[in-house]
Amino acid sequence: MSRIPALSPQDAGPIIKVGYRMARKQVGEVPEPFAVMAHHRKLFVLAARHELALQKAMHVVPESLIQLAVYRTAWTVGCSWCVDFGSMLMRLDELDVDRLKEIGEFENSDKYTEAEREVIRYSDAITATPTTVTDEQVASLVEKYGNAGVLELTYQISHENQRARMNHALGITDQGFSTGDACRVPWATDELASQEA
Repeated sequence: MSRIPALSPQDAGPIIKVGYRMARKQVGEVPEPFAVMAHHRKLFVLAARHELALQKAMHVVPESLIQLAVYRTAWTVGCSWCVDFGSMLMRLDELDVDRLKEIGEFENSDKYTEAEREVIRYSDAITATPTTVTDEQVASLVEKYGNAGVLELTYQISHENQRARMNHALGITDQGFSTGDACRVPWATDELASQEA
């Protein structure tokens, strides 16, 4: 249970209800961080717009590398919700999610390419406190993906740090997205019961 409860649809205003419907349509259930953020309508709208704009802005670095960097960041910070949701995104993109079990041993695992290892190292360097990014890391990534690509990677990793740390602070944990059984928002059980009655 999160430290701030999710806002139920019955208590939500029209904008939040529209956001909930859109989220359900897109991922099958209302993500709990979204439902917790709904207590602050302006932050809710800001976060929703930002996530949509961010999806549209990414086009330089292969999506699989971005997802791996974001997953590693969530794993490092310890956000079980982000790890759960990230696993779902990779599964839906038909990427190999079984290899995520070896993310802790990525340096020696044959399930990761050198390009993936480099992106994971960059994610680790950004996520470290204080950060440990080197000139050499950035130069190597610029050579492969250009300035715009490094900006994409850096932005996504930094943004995942913000999401993961916020979820962790608010006690938001995995919701079942990775298994295709997402339903842990508090009102889901109530809705199911009313549909069966």
